[in-house]
Amino acid sequence: MARQDYVFTSESVSEGHPDKLCDRISDEVLDYMLAIEPNARVACETFATSSLVVIGGEVGLSDKERLKDVMGRVSEIARKAIRDIGYEQEKFHWNTCHVLNFLHEQSAHIAQGVDKDGAGDQGIMFGYAVSETPEFMPAPIQYAHAILRRLAEARKAGQAPDLRPDAKSQLSVRYEGGKPVEVTSIVLSTQHAHEGQTSDDIRAIVEPYIREVLPKGWISDRTEWWVNPTGTFVIGGPDGDAGLTGRKIIVDTYGGAAPHGGGAFSGKDPTKVDRSAAYAARYLAKNVVAAGLAERCTLQLSYAIGVARPLSIYIDTHGTGLVPEEAIERAVAEVMDLTPRGIRMHLGLNRPIYARTSAYGHFGRAPDADGGFSWERTDLVEALKKAV
Repeated sequence: MARQDYVFTSESVSEGHPDKLCDRISDEVLDYMLAIEPNARVACETFATSSLVVIGGEVGLSDKERLKDVMGRVSEIARKAIRDIGYEQEKFHWNTCHVLNFLHEQSAHIAQGVDKDGAGDQGIMFGYAVSETPEFMPAPIQYAHAILRRLAEARKAGQAPDLRPDAKSQLSVRYEGGKPVEVTSIVLSTQHAHEGQTSDDIRAIVEPYIREVLPKGWISDRTEWWVNPTGTFVIGGPDGDAGLTGRKIIVDTYGGAAPHGGGAFSGKDPTKVDRSAAYAARYLAKNVVAAGLAERCTLQLSYAIGVARPLSIYIDTHGTGLVPEEAIERAVAEVMDLTPRGIRMHLGLNRPIYARTSAYGHFGRAPDADGGFSWERTDLVEALKKAV
């Protein structure tokens, strides 16, 4: 029997966090290439530190001349992303930082398996869904994201001019009877404008936005607040801490509430099952829960490089399932083609929809009209019910 009464904690980081800035640049390069050619191959990594951004990895287009054009635009792509995030610091400014591009053409040995519709690599991918929030996400990570997203909106709208891009949040949520009922502690560290601003000053700025996004009644007199607990946080972003693509995989997924296969998402085109199969696993797990087949669902897929079909499908409903897990495993394989090509076609992944995923989570977001977050749809509910 799973525990019903406990406290669980998850963290999120803002779009201005050094690692997330790198994720954003990598995904902007990906989007630029997919807009040129839907079958573009991209594995783009970014590193950022004080006044410096380094971009490397493997890319491929069928037209070599267009690929040369992309290579010449990488610096511009990176600067636009940094400007949108809001970095205009003396030691990290979108217009003055050095951008070094070391992208090169994809290895033909890697391409050969993918060109035959196989997976771009071996690996295991997990999807997860739970009925405790409207988005079918664990509450701690969903609301940790929501806090930072709201603060970024306020900063960019000029409503909180003393806030700066780099920030982290952390929520500890108490569960009673298996359901989230209150926040026991809130940790918020955000970069700010002036040396003289105290923790109390920053709390006065951020508290109204935090209360706005958390469910009514979750904050009480018992809730502990830790806002900028070390005091001054003026030096931030890559000037304060180096960043790297792919270092926030738990922030990107379920906040530690579910297993993770280990593969990062950002900068990878959808032939890489690290990304596309993780999206498919979330899509299927969410539809299982939305169909009422379970209150909680973990789904694992596994692949081999160059091989199209998944090697295994595993489902755990954690004792909440209304039908045997084996029946759900058979059903998900029936309602969706889980080959890499099948996933890309079903979810419409060969399009420039990835920069928006680089901060505030890849899951628990509303599907966009242009196909973004297509893996958050619940359009397999009836098919799954019929299949089981």
